[in-house]
Amino acid sequence: MFAPMVLLVRNIMGTPKFNKLRGQAIALHSKTITNFCNRFGIDSKERQALIRKAKANGRRLGFLV
Repeated sequence: MFAPMVLLVRNIMGTPKFNKLRGQAIALHSKTITNFCNRFGIDSKERQALIRKAKANGRRLGFLV
């Protein structure tokens, strides 16, 4: 779904800059999930499951090209 847009942005930015930005976005998303889990008392095992689910959804939507 988003793969063509992700590839276009990567081609415009260049792979090294794109990978850096992508890494920062992934870290921010993981931090958001962690903060959510801490706020609602969700244990670390379930938090890891949520992060894995986010990664799988990103792959399915084409963000992880």
